[in-house]
Amino acid sequence: FDISNFELGTFFSVYGVIAIFAYLFGGPLADRFPPHGLMTVALLSTALGGLFFTTIPDIQGMFYVYGFWGLTTIFLFWASLMRTTRLIGGEHSQGLSFGLLDGGRGAVAAIIGLIAVGMLSYFLPEDVESADIAQRTAAFQKVILFFCCLVFLTSLLVFFVLRRLSGVEGVAIDSLTWSEIKGVMSLPAVWLQALIILCAYSGYRVADDISLMAKDVLDYDEVQAAGIGTLSLWLRPVAAIIAGILADRISTSKMVLWSFTLMLLGGLAIAFGPVEQHDTLMVFIGIIATSLGVFAMRGLYFAIMQEGRIPVLYTGTAVGIASIIGYLPDIYMAPLMGILLDSYPGLTGHRYVFMLLMGFAGLGLLTTWIFRRMMSPKNG
Repeated sequence: FDISNFELGTFFSVYGVIAIFAYLFGGPLADRFPPHGLMTVALLSTALGGLFFTTIPDIQGMFYVYGFWGLTTIFLFWASLMRTTRLIGGEHSQGLSFGLLDGGRGAVAAIIGLIAVGMLSYFLPEDVESADIAQRTAAFQKVILFFCCLVFLTSLLVFFVLRRLSGVEGVAIDSLTWSEIKGVMSLPAVWLQALIILCAYSGYRVADDISLMAKDVLDYDEVQAAGIGTLSLWLRPVAAIIAGILADRISTSKMVLWSFTLMLLGGLAIAFGPVEQHDTLMVFIGIIATSLGVFAMRGLYFAIMQEGRIPVLYTGTAVGIASIIGYLPDIYMAPLMGILLDSYPGLTGHRYVFMLLMGFAGLGLLTTWIFRRMMSPKNG
């Protein structure tokens, strides 16, 4: 695509800006309508955007497709997914339900990642660095088409499986008034959850730096670096499912505290550890700790709704409100990381990125402590 780290970051920012409005309107919509129709249309539209992506668009086209994906992956999809997961979990298995969701997503992502890396390696010359732009383009187009087909098939699966839920009580409500939406907005738990998500998701976006760090700091080629990033993804199902099971036993908020602590330690290892080129030990310690903390959080930060006593009927609305703030990192993290990495090439830039991670982990710890104090039975 011949783009800089900053330009790539701005594409994600466009996605994030569109997503903010999609969260706002998509949450109440998820409370009003059954999920199978909303999520199927969302997935089909996302696959169509992928077909446009195979044309290797210019910068203007990239802005369009990322903005389009911001709409398709959020407006009809996100709150419906979260609401369905909460309904499946019931009153006593929220941690397990959300842990299995994100663990399953992580396992699928890791498998797909391995396939994609294998495809990229197969269609490129054995000496990856010798590939010209035409060879790189052709190989990447095949990977994109693979993802398009996968998303299309998933849309069919979602339609037929989730259609069985359409008649279950609580899947949809007959009407949703503005006063009810304002009532959800007045809940302190929603805003504390929003800040917890923001801190956790900022850490998740830092995890995007793992493959690039492997290339810049450990001097791996593109395929090897992608493999390191995929290896990190294999920790996602383990962390999310175990964290979910433990959350149902010892409380979700307590597991959130432990997850932010792991994020903080992982950032510390890379930001201030003795990391040198080809010295992989401290890098891998940082990667493992960060990945475990970040991916555990992915399975926890919506499971916390039950502990926050947010009404099930208004789950979609609460998810939409919390996500507006919680997913702001989609707007600022990628450009910020791009500026740091472009301004401070090599190890220094990556250290600064993981210092950011530490800051958000610390804020997340403080917010979760406040949440636990406010939601304790003696304050309820």
